[in-house]
Amino acid sequence: MSSPSVSRGDAPDMSPVSSAPTASPGAKPVSGWLIFFLATACGLIVANLYYSQPLVGPISTELGLSKQAAGLIVTMTQVGYGIGLLLIVPLGDLFENRRLIMTVIALGGLAMLVSGVATSPVMFLASALLVGIGSVAVQILVPLAAHLASDANRGRVVGNVMSGLMVGIMLSRPVASFMTELTEWRVVFFASAIIMVVLIVAVRLVLPVRRPTARTHYFDLLRSMAALMVSSRVLRRRALYQASLFAAFSLFWTTVPLLLAGPDFNMSQGDIALFALAGAAGAIAAPIGGRMADRGWIRPATAIAMASVPCALMLTHLGTMGSSFSLVVLVAGAVILDFGLTCNMVLGQRAIFSLGAAYRNRINGVYMATFFAAGAVGSAVGGWAYAHGGWMWATAIGMMFPALGLLYYLGEYVRPLELPGND
Repeated sequence: MSSPSVSRGDAPDMSPVSSAPTASPGAKPVSGWLIFFLATACGLIVANLYYSQPLVGPISTELGLSKQAAGLIVTMTQVGYGIGLLLIVPLGDLFENRRLIMTVIALGGLAMLVSGVATSPVMFLASALLVGIGSVAVQILVPLAAHLASDANRGRVVGNVMSGLMVGIMLSRPVASFMTELTEWRVVFFASAIIMVVLIVAVRLVLPVRRPTARTHYFDLLRSMAALMVSSRVLRRRALYQASLFAAFSLFWTTVPLLLAGPDFNMSQGDIALFALAGAAGAIAAPIGGRMADRGWIRPATAIAMASVPCALMLTHLGTMGSSFSLVVLVAGAVILDFGLTCNMVLGQRAIFSLGAAYRNRINGVYMATFFAAGAVGSAVGGWAYAHGGWMWATAIGMMFPALGLLYYLGEYVRPLELPGND
């Protein structure tokens, strides 16, 4: 598939692509070492988004934030990430990728340092916004990995890199909790700032130079993102599939700590961290999803991944709440939910990255921004549902999101998506 011109900000031709493998220009076999490095880098960077979530209590207490305003600690990071997805990630289609990645990581590292030394709520919240913007470096790294891979093994490469990203998401919360229990919350931010400095050096030494061929103005680039969503049925459907799952995922991980800390389980912060650590096992779905996509199983794998999320939420109601058995099924539900979300994410990225190399970063920005917004909705609705109706209301509403996604997915059997490797 040839790279379409986007010099006038027009939407590229996003018609269904053929199933014939077409390697990215100059693509060579990606070494296992490079895949491991990309996965590790993604995990370390994305963790910056989630370190503050289990630390809202001690941070707000020390900085003098009210209970009503404490949620801004997480919200400002999410807002920054959304801004970065829409305004920074598309630059990967315009500027040399390695230098751009280093610059964005540097911004995130500086913001983590400022968070660690913050002495006022305004200072911390401003730095949290910049932490979110700096964390979008991962969404430049993932399209770079797709560009380096051939079409025949792109799903495997992206899946392996995404496994690192998901491990970073899953481990960030327990790591932050354990470090704070041993030291104090500021140490988490200082340690991450140091890691970002080391990572910048490593990126400079390890990653190849990649200069995009697109020649267009920045604002034309941004305008083309909306056109991409409108013109590409593949991008639109895959983004909305993932949005339905990510809303349920965010709802679950917002409310389950409240359930575990409540009277039924009465868990400590350390115990909740261990629960989150067990849930990280779902990250193994990323390479599995990538391999299924490469073998042409995108459609059935999507159905399984999407159906697993509501099933996981239903599973959490087995047994008497507070019993050992109910805790076991809660862990199993967390693993299955994370498995389904991760698998579907990789399947979606495998599909959208096959649409064209020239606008891969813009496609990824639209894709991620869509379901990230749904995740913010899921978190907000989950907190409200749990406050008013407990775990039953939260999971019931949580199941509605993937149920709607599955109904939308059934439209593929009326008018199938023509994807590379889709059977």
